[in-house]
Amino acid sequence: MSIASMNTPRLANTLAAASRSLLKQRVPLKGTSPPPAEGFLPGVANSKLIKHTHHEALRNPELAGVANGETKKMNTFQAINDAMSIALATDDTACVFGEDVAFGGVFRCTMGLSEMFGRDRVFNTPLSEQAIAGFGIGMAAMGSTAIAEIQFADYIFPAFDQLVNEAAKYRYRSGGEFDVGGLCIRTPSGAVGHGGHYHSQSPEAYFAHTPGLKVVIPRSPIQAKGLLLASIRDRNPTIFMEPKILYRAAVEMVPVGDYELPLGKAEILTPGKDLTVVGWGAQLYVLENAIQIAQKKMPGLSVELIDLRSILPWDVETVCNSVNKTGRLLIAHEAPKTQGFAAEIASTVMERCFLRLEAPPQRLCSFDTPFPLVFEKFHVPDMIRCAEGIERAMKY
Repeated sequence: MSIASMNTPRLANTLAAASRSLLKQRVPLKGTSPPPAEGFLPGVANSKLIKHTHHEALRNPELAGVANGETKKMNTFQAINDAMSIALATDDTACVFGEDVAFGGVFRCTMGLSEMFGRDRVFNTPLSEQAIAGFGIGMAAMGSTAIAEIQFADYIFPAFDQLVNEAAKYRYRSGGEFDVGGLCIRTPSGAVGHGGHYHSQSPEAYFAHTPGLKVVIPRSPIQAKGLLLASIRDRNPTIFMEPKILYRAAVEMVPVGDYELPLGKAEILTPGKDLTVVGWGAQLYVLENAIQIAQKKMPGLSVELIDLRSILPWDVETVCNSVNKTGRLLIAHEAPKTQGFAAEIASTVMERCFLRLEAPPQRLCSFDTPFPLVFEKFHVPDMIRCAEGIERAMKY
């Protein structure tokens, strides 16, 4: 008898019986529990880069404006939410929009904002990244503050023309008469351990090649809040890439007040004299662990760890001053090696610090392949590969 000739109840019973039979024969899967929030990135909770107490958080001289204020325990997505809440409260022209943002977004970064500020200021858009970017450009061109979300950085490419050919060039092609400085594009980026090739990419280098844009990547909740507020208020279109592996993994005592952190300025996290190590976003925690591994093999090793924070513009002076002191450089990032932003840093250092270098700059990056789902943890530069890179630089 054909399926078409079977009546609906009989078909339903047949399919149900078949399903029960298959379930009985199924081999139980191992490790079916969901992956941890931090994916395969170890050590974030206990990292010395994380500010666990009120006093640690406010010791940063960049936070002098809120040094006497309160702090609150937040993870990264809560800090980002707090930044957008402040932006909406302090700027009546500000709007937040993107796919599912009125419901809180897939990573909950916009939770409660539509209820607090209204659906006319926090609203969903169609599933069209090109339209989201184009709408944001139009809003910003008319003087409003547009905070747009691209749900995953992997899907920002349909908006590439709008961002690179329109937003980045708007002020230049009008001779400074018009601009879209009120545009900020937020997007989750980077590996998370189970994202595969469409939910793991780090496309910062694509945009770093474009004059007129700013590109920012935070490493922690405190940094995320301050850098996002600065990105929203900066008078240039800014792409703010949020390492999604840190949304829940990184938790800090975050100042509850309104503060900004400087764009285009790197931060020296640990001073050192033997080797300069540069990273950004989630890779900094990998580098922190790699440095500890290397120091066990080479007692007395002194490493200067730098968080670049801004990819465009990047802080050439801080990096080159460090390399002139140490004579050695290692850069690590999750994006593929070929044409990755580490190449720009290495090239600039070679031009400016050549006579002070004791070893060729080391680049520890992902391999030049699409992100592989089952081999993702081997694809990105982990602490072992980075530690080996440190050892090569020191033994050259």
